[in-house]
Amino acid sequence: MTIEPTSAVRRLIQAMPKAELHLHLDGCLRPATAIELANHYGVASPRSFTEMFATLVAPAHPRSQAELLRSFDLPIALMQHRDSLTKVTTDLVEDKAADRVRYMEIKWAPACHTGGGLSLDDVVDAVAVAVTAAAQRCGVVVRLTVVALRSADPFVNVEVAHVAVAHRSQGVTGFDLAGFEGADPDPMDHAAAFGVARDGGLGITVHAGELPDNGSLVRRALDLHPHRIAHGASAVADPSVVAELIARRVTLDLCPTSNVQAGTVASFAQHPLARLIRLGVPVTINTDDTTVSDITLSEELLSCYRELELTLPEIWRCNLHALQAAFVDEPTRAELLGLFENWAERIPELHEEPTSSHPRAR
Repeated sequence: MTIEPTSAVRRLIQAMPKAELHLHLDGCLRPATAIELANHYGVASPRSFTEMFATLVAPAHPRSQAELLRSFDLPIALMQHRDSLTKVTTDLVEDKAADRVRYMEIKWAPACHTGGGLSLDDVVDAVAVAVTAAAQRCGVVVRLTVVALRSADPFVNVEVAHVAVAHRSQGVTGFDLAGFEGADPDPMDHAAAFGVARDGGLGITVHAGELPDNGSLVRRALDLHPHRIAHGASAVADPSVVAELIARRVTLDLCPTSNVQAGTVASFAQHPLARLIRLGVPVTINTDDTTVSDITLSEELLSCYRELELTLPEIWRCNLHALQAAFVDEPTRAELLGLFENWAERIPELHEEPTSSHPRAR
């Protein structure tokens, strides 16, 4: 049953302070910025806004993670210099702040941005410096997660982990692994890099379960003892994996629109997010890639309300859980939780579960 949100619900979701934990820098490139960078660096690409938009935004139903990942080819080609990394990072923080995202974790793979002569250290520093300036100007809190690549040599990922740890003072608080699961399904190949990151005090998350399977991809990721899993929707296929997620309090940072694009599920309405929440799995709701998926976080939350029949209290609890699961220092977490909770105290709809007469009552 699809229930169209009222204007009041739309305005409420847009107005609420939000937190987002699963957000890729190279998936959030503004089309106008892409045109500007392509002209500046002489990169072959569309020159009209309409054509650039069509290039950067993935099809709604490519039905393949590999096809979805091709949408990142042009952004990565354009993000090989310090000024381009600075511009894209600044744009992203501004765009999220405009959508009332008050806390965000931005992730990206530094190894993808060294083609123009930057070192791994240079890449992390460029993004970190840009984030600090943009976050201060926009009045938001931003932390960074460095991503290693599944397809990379494990020794290279150990180096990436060392670089990530070295930039903790600049807001790097997380370490992740991403890439095409079909080609490189076992994250334990990169256990050494995760050991460096964990020993260095970074929060651990792993991309897993973005391919439709029987839950085995998420089970493999759990062997790394992560705090969170990026995606993980396919875990719902195995009750024992679901039980382990609950018992270990491992959070799934879910991205329904992106999962439709990757072929994880056939449609938004079939996404298991609501089922996982009601089973007791810790869940956050995210966009993954604002441009590639052509979605804001407010729009993603509205789709969860409309297509998955999440209640407003369920949406709000996921939002608060994002702060509880965030890779952030405890004083900042406490301050953010206080700001969010103080705002929500004035909004009874965020706390009242539906009655039996409510269309969302179960």
